[in-house]
Amino acid sequence: MILSIIKRGVLLCSLAFPLSGSMFAQNVAQTLKTDIPLDSIRLSDPFILADRPTQTYYMTGTGGKLWKSKDLKKWTGPYTIAQTDPKSWMGPTPMIWAAELHAYKGKYYYFATFTNKAIKLGEGLERRACHVLVSDRPEGPYVPMKDSTYLPEDKLTLDATLWTDTDGKPYMIFCHEWLQNGDGTVEKIAMKPDFSGTTGPSKLLFLASDSPWSREKNKDGTDRPNKVTDGPWLFRTKTGKLGMLWTSWIYDVYTQGVAYSESGKLDGPWVQEKEPVSPPNFGHGMLFRTFKGKLLMSIHSHRSVNGRTVRVPKLFEVDDSGDKLAIGKQILDAR
Repeated sequence: MILSIIKRGVLLCSLAFPLSGSMFAQNVAQTLKTDIPLDSIRLSDPFILADRPTQTYYMTGTGGKLWKSKDLKKWTGPYTIAQTDPKSWMGPTPMIWAAELHAYKGKYYYFATFTNKAIKLGEGLERRACHVLVSDRPEGPYVPMKDSTYLPEDKLTLDATLWTDTDGKPYMIFCHEWLQNGDGTVEKIAMKPDFSGTTGPSKLLFLASDSPWSREKNKDGTDRPNKVTDGPWLFRTKTGKLGMLWTSWIYDVYTQGVAYSESGKLDGPWVQEKEPVSPPNFGHGMLFRTFKGKLLMSIHSHRSVNGRTVRVPKLFEVDDSGDKLAIGKQILDAR
């Protein structure tokens, strides 16, 4: 268990690239790169918004920066787009993980995990939490809204995403960090209509230990389910089946799984697939449609090269015509 915690801690540190979050960040000159191929970008947790009004693909992720493309092949960036309040609990330079961009009722929302390394919660754990910023444009800048916190201050949360359920209400879906509770969760909490905060308590959807495919070793060498829940992403197939992508580990291999709701609603119950949904060494996937209607999965590879961990955005074809997703081939020309 100690080795597992150490390994996970090293991974999280390597995933988190510092980003200056002060309200003055936009005044700093940015060095942009142009015509960069997707496989030349180093990025964890790649999220792609296909924005029809601008006919532009916007990609972000861990580190919180933004890349733009017209064809998914050549990208320009990175742009600094997040403007957090240096006087808030995040401090002047929060780390940003797993940023997402969501268009909703004429606004654009920046869902992300922010970490303030200067604040410790029990046993030296750094304070981090899911939070939402807002903008009138997909390229930002994204700025704070009303509520200073979206989730309990003493709860380590990460990888928030957005889902509107069958009741027409928007919800934040997030993970409660296994480092704090010993068994990672995926939970939901209702959003205020303008996304300026959340309302009511959160509700558990499932635990990391519910997974039949993730594995790690006990002290005695026997197998047990892995403790990690990462990267929830919800979708509905063309047959109306509600599913959720999420990521964990098979020993030291980052792996993408999927679960399906028996009720077709967010409350589930959620039934885990017996096997992973994508090849090994890939994780934190999400789905989007190209402007020509092709469904793709954006995901990062997760592998060791010459002793260093390398994470690169990748795209896979996806078939959602049945009750369950079918992941196809990795593609280079997504147009």
